[in-house]
Amino acid sequence: MRIKICGITCQEDARLADHAGADAIGVVLFSDSPRSVSPEKAKEIFKAAGPYMGRVCVSHTDSSEDLAQILDLHPTAIQISYPHTLPEDRTVQVIRVIKPGDPIPQSADAIIVDASMGKGTLYDHTYAQQIIAMSKIPVILAGGLNPENVSEAVRTLRPYAVDVASGVESAPGIKDQKKVLSFVKNAREAEYGA
Repeated sequence: MRIKICGITCQEDARLADHAGADAIGVVLFSDSPRSVSPEKAKEIFKAAGPYMGRVCVSHTDSSEDLAQILDLHPTAIQISYPHTLPEDRTVQVIRVIKPGDPIPQSADAIIVDASMGKGTLYDHTYAQQIIAMSKIPVILAGGLNPENVSEAVRTLRPYAVDVASGVESAPGIKDQKKVLSFVKNAREAEYGA
């Protein structure tokens, strides 16, 4: 199972996620979210993370110009909700965002069940369970996860990955060291049955 700490807004939090044992960090771009950063800032954040850390650009933009700037950052993956058409020969993985009522997209390398989109609203357990059971591609769970509930989510749903933003913050866009460390520890222990 993989763990992504999303909504990273500074280099220190990128290093914190890496130190805690997360597999990926996410930066939000072209958004009105308090976690949104500029492409220049995203580049600095990505540079601060270690060489084995996944780098994910998250955006709900419908602009092809914004998407081009995101792709110029050379992320490991892009997490998008708008149905952009991407080239077949792309080198970046595409994670499509879905919420209850959405079909499973055909053109994705993974899907993220996320009706919350950084607002801390708890995921729908039944919907997540159905999507995980029927999807042929990896399913990432997000929405309202925090150090207290991630263990149960991992044990009962067994997603490919878990994704957290507001659940490990002291303020929007500011990660809390203790919460990040606890989240990763609790997710890993649940994964291995500790």
